[in-house]
Amino acid sequence: MSVDTTARPGRTSRRLRAFLRNPMGVVAGVVLLAIVAASILAPLLAPRDPNLVVLSEALRPPSGDHPLGTDGNGRDILSRLLWGGRVSLQAGLIMVTAALLCGIPAGLLAGYRAKWFDGVASWIFNMLMSLPEILIVIVVIASLGSGLVPTMVTLGILASPDIFRLTRSAVIGVREELYFDAARVAGLSDLRIIFRHVLSVVLGPVLVRSSFICGMAIIVQSGLEFLGFGDPQRPSWGGELSNAFQSFQRAPELVIAPGVAIGLTVMALVLFGTALADSLGVSLGRKAKRAARPVRTDDTPVDRVEAGGDATAAAPATDALLRVEDLTVRYVAEDGTAKDVVRGVSLHVARGEVLGLVGESGSGKSQTSFAILGLLPPEAAVSARHLSLDGQSLIGLRESEMRKLRGTRMAYVPQEPMSNLDPSFTVGAQLTKPMRHRLNLSKKAATTRALDLLERVGIPDPARTLAAYPHQLSGGMAQRVLIAGAVSCDPELLIADEPTTALDVTVQAEVLELLRDLQRERTMGLILVTHNLGVVADICDRVAVMRDGLIVEQRPVADLFADPRHEYTRMLLDATLEDAPPRRARGDLQEVGS
Repeated sequence: MSVDTTARPGRTSRRLRAFLRNPMGVVAGVVLLAIVAASILAPLLAPRDPNLVVLSEALRPPSGDHPLGTDGNGRDILSRLLWGGRVSLQAGLIMVTAALLCGIPAGLLAGYRAKWFDGVASWIFNMLMSLPEILIVIVVIASLGSGLVPTMVTLGILASPDIFRLTRSAVIGVREELYFDAARVAGLSDLRIIFRHVLSVVLGPVLVRSSFICGMAIIVQSGLEFLGFGDPQRPSWGGELSNAFQSFQRAPELVIAPGVAIGLTVMALVLFGTALADSLGVSLGRKAKRAARPVRTDDTPVDRVEAGGDATAAAPATDALLRVEDLTVRYVAEDGTAKDVVRGVSLHVARGEVLGLVGESGSGKSQTSFAILGLLPPEAAVSARHLSLDGQSLIGLRESEMRKLRGTRMAYVPQEPMSNLDPSFTVGAQLTKPMRHRLNLSKKAATTRALDLLERVGIPDPARTLAAYPHQLSGGMAQRVLIAGAVSCDPELLIADEPTTALDVTVQAEVLELLRDLQRERTMGLILVTHNLGVVADICDRVAVMRDGLIVEQRPVADLFADPRHEYTRMLLDATLEDAPPRRARGDLQEVGS
């Protein structure tokens, strides 16, 4: 199967067209390109040696030999402006590079990782902001001379707090997005997530800020040259402006050329950077935050198995794929009180088995799932007497070790499909990247596998979908894409967290049937997190009912529906069945609407 690359234009071409639709940005880009080209080609375009002094030709008006006239020393102004452009552009490039190299990596790590690094980095960059820049620059010039590199590197370091704060705030704004969890579940390392998903978020704002910094570098470098801190033998716009002021009484028009060069370049830089950022689509909002995870506020002790429950009815087999015994998830509040959101949970999943994890919102279902996947936040304290996947203990594993298991050994299907796909990348990019990284496939092989997976999950036009962006998909198609991504690396355990919540009834049935079919084909263990007992009856083998962080009843589906033992289970069934007779799993008895 081949990919139709002509289905829609690529991202680069669309961004180029978006930029070309901005007339101000196009004009600024043309002006900036002309200035850069003229500066680079100065040795060919300059009519005279910029340092050639001919006193007899001092302050000559514009002529054929001197298109912009001469300065007070008889030097050709046009030649000095062309060569001076090289100095100013180099100054801007050096300062921006130094600022980006200092600010972006630190901002990415501080915003993404937080913890102690955020505090230390913020303190360092706040200290840099408090330093008097001009005094630092004067000390550097006095110590190292008037060389362009040390001066502009120093200024770049002093300007890096702006980049750091901008990057850090942008990362903090998106680090709770659901597609970051999806990337972690797929087994991508933090470094890959940062430079693939996070960096795309800060790229636009950083481009705008970089254009400002580059313009500021040109102004500051010209100002230093104007004040006499530069090399007098080095042609520069600031130096030429200083020479013009020395002859201001006799030829005031000499300030026009260097002043226009500085102002025009800075203005073109700012407008071009803004237009370029707009073409990258940095104004797209990303508002779908991760749902707040429930935390019990009631400190009343609750027994591990409530009266009437039967949480131990299904003893774990010795060869169970997943074994969880006495799992507890605890959060410590600001006042020091500990709150257990999951308490003493024990469950198991065999290969080829579907376990339904049922309960109302806030019962601890998602917390249990994330604890198994190792995706709870750092402030969550997780403990268990036994927690293993296919005999391998998950207790105490480092993040790097857990990352090796996610995607290949265990995978996750979230409940909000549109929020778990990065809007900056195509479906194909998000499907193939984990496969190339985890399965060591070539780009072509990963693309072929992705097309096959999309076809298997019922996507009508796999090639077109592969080239689409998430906003171009319906909710049902997005959920199918996420399911394809979850099974792309052949996991042994699949955790589906409310996979049909945001879908209409018809699509819900199709997605559930797809999950069941994939689970049977691949003999996966499947944990289906849901609050819908109708869904449980359709595809689950066993069911564990959760309430307030506890499993109050855990039995085979048919037994639980026929004879619920816990009053909470009976309450859920009464709310679901509406006085109809209980139904058995997968069509053993006639089903009733849920």
